[in-house]
Amino acid sequence: MSSQTNRTRNTGVSPVRIRNTGVSPVRKHRKQSTEFTGETPVLRTAVTNVVIAGLGGQGVLKASDILAEVAFRAGLDTKKSEIHGMSQRGGSVASDVRFGKNVLSPMIPSGRADFLVVLDGEQVDVNRHVLREGGVLIGPDKIDVNALGNRRSLNVAMLGILSNHLEIDLPFWLDSIKANLPEKLHDANIEAFETGRNAAGD
Repeated sequence: MSSQTNRTRNTGVSPVRIRNTGVSPVRKHRKQSTEFTGETPVLRTAVTNVVIAGLGGQGVLKASDILAEVAFRAGLDTKKSEIHGMSQRGGSVASDVRFGKNVLSPMIPSGRADFLVVLDGEQVDVNRHVLREGGVLIGPDKIDVNALGNRRSLNVAMLGILSNHLEIDLPFWLDSIKANLPEKLHDANIEAFETGRNAAGD
């Protein structure tokens, strides 16, 4: 099943165009697909393509909701789509998030993703084909789940790693996490996000 949305939790609205406010995403420039190394982000002006993948129940779609809201709050034109096989817990799930000055389609063609964020190790090879040449793979091995106060916050911790690649101010991330989660989960997920940001520099 595939669904397409324009940035936020409302799935039936017409596309919203938002002008760039000066906060720009980045992309790595490398010859081959690579895992995240903690290097300084590189400014880019084109559309940034992020695929988040994993299994049902891991919070893939929630992570994509948060990322889309981060980009939206930063003033970027943002679109999101979801593709998942089995809807029940344990089925493969993937979500595309695209943002930049002007995004025409919510779908990321195979081989065009700048970033692939994978929450389950067995889903890495399954989704590797979506990465462009020089794209960045962020796998679950980058986070020690035992360091998380709640293992269900792995999705947000992975966004913490991703945030080091994108020149989007920290308040947009924190506000978007809070906006997409119940208040009782704020502290645990903010902590997980910070764990991811710190892990990226190890």
